[in-house]
Amino acid sequence: MIENAKKIFGKVKGAAFADPYVLYKKEKHLLNQPFFFQGNNGKSILLIHGWTTTPYELRRLGTYLNKNGYTVYAPMLSGHGTTSNDLEDVRWTDWVYDVEIAYEKLAKENEKVFVVGTSIGASLALILAKKHPELSGIVLMATPYKLRLEKIVEFFITIESKFRKYRKKFYPPTFGKRETITRLISYQTYPIKNVLEAAEVVREARRNLNLVKQPCLLMQSTSDHIVCRKSMEKIYIQISSKIKDMKYIKRAYHTFISDIKNEYVFDDILDFLNRCT
Repeated sequence: MIENAKKIFGKVKGAAFADPYVLYKKEKHLLNQPFFFQGNNGKSILLIHGWTTTPYELRRLGTYLNKNGYTVYAPMLSGHGTTSNDLEDVRWTDWVYDVEIAYEKLAKENEKVFVVGTSIGASLALILAKKHPELSGIVLMATPYKLRLEKIVEFFITIESKFRKYRKKFYPPTFGKRETITRLISYQTYPIKNVLEAAEVVREARRNLNLVKQPCLLMQSTSDHIVCRKSMEKIYIQISSKIKDMKYIKRAYHTFISDIKNEYVFDDILDFLNRCT
């Protein structure tokens, strides 16, 4: 019991005193890189980052899962990791192709493959799960069932994109430190028309959700400013998974997984993955 208490305290202490900006400066050479960590338990995990960010937002999670035996691969989605100009002509099908190729790479070497995604990355995980029922399980974080005011937003985006190409990102107040890893590494502007591609991923992900039958862990912040509050519940109800769990994260940003103070959820994710094997 004492050893477990020390372990928990050490993890909480490390998270509490880690500064995202210090990490950002210290690991700048890793910010725009995909990563692959070889494991030793014969099981692998595909990590899928969100829109306008990079795999780095999932690197601490990937490191944690790898230390617990899993092979971890986080590819870079098309148009990401460079400048927002490179995102301008990317189609949503390019991202679907990216994760398909990444999955095939892992499936060749590992019998069991899990997929973990955040935000649009979680939507891509759903698309992959519908196509590959052999997946061992999926973890969906901050998954949009639909965007807030989706039809209205798409209408105005279509009009706005005819008059200007880019828009600066808006960030609401955070809980705790002013910066999160995702905010530091994301494009600070984005091509307006590419929002429609992201919206198409969300739309495709919610089609025929009953085809998703793999064990599934869903997680969402109660303060998410991007996705509808009931997104997680709607997905939970519609998927056909016999094993499925929901977890709300309190006082957290949309991509809560990149906020160091929320790293206690790493244990929840690991516990779920272990239960699926």
